[in-house]
Amino acid sequence: MRLTTVRSRRRTHRCDTDRIAETDEQMDTDRPDQTESFQHQPVMLDEVIEALSDVPAGLILDATLGGAGHAAALLEALPDCTLVGLDRDIDAIAAAGRRLSVFGDRAVLHHWDFGDLSLALDRVGTRQISAFLFDLGVSSPQLDRLDRGFSYRDAGPLDMRMDQTRSRTASEVVNGYSESVLADLLYRNSDERYARRIAEAIVAARPVTDTAELADLVRSAIPAPARRTGGHPAKRTFQAIRIEVNSELEQLAVGLDAAIRHLRPGGRGVVISYHSGEDRLVKVRFDSAVTGGCKCPPQLPCGCGARPEAVALRRRALRPGVAEVERNPRAASARLRILERA
Repeated sequence: MRLTTVRSRRRTHRCDTDRIAETDEQMDTDRPDQTESFQHQPVMLDEVIEALSDVPAGLILDATLGGAGHAAALLEALPDCTLVGLDRDIDAIAAAGRRLSVFGDRAVLHHWDFGDLSLALDRVGTRQISAFLFDLGVSSPQLDRLDRGFSYRDAGPLDMRMDQTRSRTASEVVNGYSESVLADLLYRNSDERYARRIAEAIVAARPVTDTAELADLVRSAIPAPARRTGGHPAKRTFQAIRIEVNSELEQLAVGLDAAIRHLRPGGRGVVISYHSGEDRLVKVRFDSAVTGGCKCPPQLPCGCGARPEAVALRRRALRPGVAEVERNPRAASARLRILERA
């Protein structure tokens, strides 16, 4: 999708979030136009703009386009840059296309996973990028649409596919995986303390027919004292199954390594994550780029010949400000990490 060109300028940005944390805020399901529902402002927008404001002129990769809130702001703030945007959700691509139409051929969009970002860069005829952005997790519109099966609040199909052209659904995971495999993925993808009990309850109740039944099964499997804290009892289970359905962590590892590899010297990468598993993986991939994969003891000079690819601009992840969290509690768990190519 190629769009027409206009002159851009910096603006003040206000409204709701595009990419969100998985919390217990009530979801508005009155969304008659599903592509329009992607029109929101993204999380930590000011921090993203500041982090990428000094990148070299060239191409920006938005690997998780969503409603194009970040993309539009970056094109406004950086008039000497163009952008390629990827998203696995075809509704997001359609909405982003409308939002970015004012930028003309400065924006090129592809319905691809970010694991395929090297192919996208080949398609636009470049092997180097000036910046990249990954804004992970689920978008508000995906949660708000009951037919997508992401919500544990109301009954919907066991789907959870971000890309609805793919075949694997949550029903296959919930009703097809063995008890041990299911328990392992619940723990691995969401640190679910009661993974074994939940997996046992799910397998005993098969076939599970919809998201409401699944949420009730999870709730009943968790001890009553634990249900009183930490938000909705099914939150972690739904997160873990969604990650499995969409191969999110596998895609993230491949995509991050490729994005870092394609960064030009002085280029920067930003990743916003929303749960501990994502953030751990991002930190590991960034640390590997910063050390060049060095295995030497940290207190000694490197003797293994590793060559660092990048520098860490901050050791700790940035958090959203108090004002943003008050305005949008769904952003509370966001973590932003920044890397610069050496």
